[in-house]
Amino acid sequence: MALLLHLSLSPASAQQMLRDAETEALLAEASAPLIKAAGLDPRNVQVLLINDPSINAFVAGGQIVWLHTGLLAEADNINQVQGVIAHELGHIEGGHIIRSSEGMKVATGITLLSLVLGAAAIAAGGGEAGMGILAAGQQAAMGKYLAFSRTQESSADLAGARYLHTAGITGKGSLEFFKKLQNLEYRYRVAETADDGYATTHPMSGDRIATLTDLYKADPAWNRPIDPALEARFERVKAKLIGFVSDPPVTLRKYPPSNMTAPALYARAYAWHKGAYPEQALGAADNLLQYLPNDPYFLELKGQILLENGHPADAIAPLRRAAAGTANNGLIAGMLGHALVATEDPSHLDEAERVLRSALARDRENPFAWYVLGTVYARKGDLSRAALASAEQSNLSGDEPQALRQAERAMAGLKPGTNDYLRAQDIVMVSRGAMERSRKKKK
Repeated sequence: MALLLHLSLSPASAQQMLRDAETEALLAEASAPLIKAAGLDPRNVQVLLINDPSINAFVAGGQIVWLHTGLLAEADNINQVQGVIAHELGHIEGGHIIRSSEGMKVATGITLLSLVLGAAAIAAGGGEAGMGILAAGQQAAMGKYLAFSRTQESSADLAGARYLHTAGITGKGSLEFFKKLQNLEYRYRVAETADDGYATTHPMSGDRIATLTDLYKADPAWNRPIDPALEARFERVKAKLIGFVSDPPVTLRKYPPSNMTAPALYARAYAWHKGAYPEQALGAADNLLQYLPNDPYFLELKGQILLENGHPADAIAPLRRAAAGTANNGLIAGMLGHALVATEDPSHLDEAERVLRSALARDRENPFAWYVLGTVYARKGDLSRAALASAEQSNLSGDEPQALRQAERAMAGLKPGTNDYLRAQDIVMVSRGAMERSRKKKK
């Protein structure tokens, strides 16, 4: 895995995104029939991970569904995850992120009116009355906005049920996950009658369960079993995720050494790697490869352990096989390029450049791959393209001043009109625009 309760919502850019080839492949396959059922193009929709232990999922613009790692860790099966994805796709199809401004507009109108009336009352000598008007206006505005938000959530629930029906996928997982949320509400004492149901942005889980139960049970897919191959892959992904994000003692309690299943070995390999026990981590990886010698993700794991423990030359062979087994997946190919460069053997530079350019052609939003490609260009003496790669990395990382400097440096050495020159020019324009907007906000 390459590190690159809806009670609060943080934008994805402010949190830590997790990229993993196996996880993204699983989520793409699990969501594809739902995306098609929603009338969306699977090539344009992504399901990605945010490293956050809370049980949450959201869309924040575009066609990206963000799942918190806590949601995957708490899900009992892939069908529960599909239920969550179906709901979030309902927000995308309904244009709820764009339309949220409508709810804000109504709420703002009420707030402004209360400010005018409250100020008038205060000016007329009715201080307490004026303050009361202001407070009532704020409460009314919040109620209007929350009502709008809850209406969108209910709409997404029904849309998600429609997608599951069209895709022929049971809604059992959806109901099971709502029951998990209901248990959290009980734990945190969120009352069903709080503020007439407008205390939160979502309908209470009990209401959602009641609305959806009859709908799902009447569906022909209600008793349809989960695809066993998809479920087996989910158990692997969940285990490696827990091993990656949890403290090693937590992982080892959940997956003790007596458990020799593939998911348990996967979890322990990441736990031991994270805990700086490379021999145990490699032992678990080798045990996994005894199960499936050509599994590309097990090979990726072994290569990663070797690479990150100072053995890049030994990591090259398993990473080459892993890349070949995944049609040169961008993340895995990027790790292979890193291993080739980390050997500090000049004879590997040409292969590293080919591998990294191939990786970035498939996945341009990989800052570390741009960094390694820049290192390759610098070692080969191509300083203009090294600067362009650095500009790409800084642009993806949100460092606009550095992106601007490096893109201008690249343009100074690149031939005008070439693709690389035009790309550097684009980064200059984007970075300047972002810096100008930031400057205006600070005024």
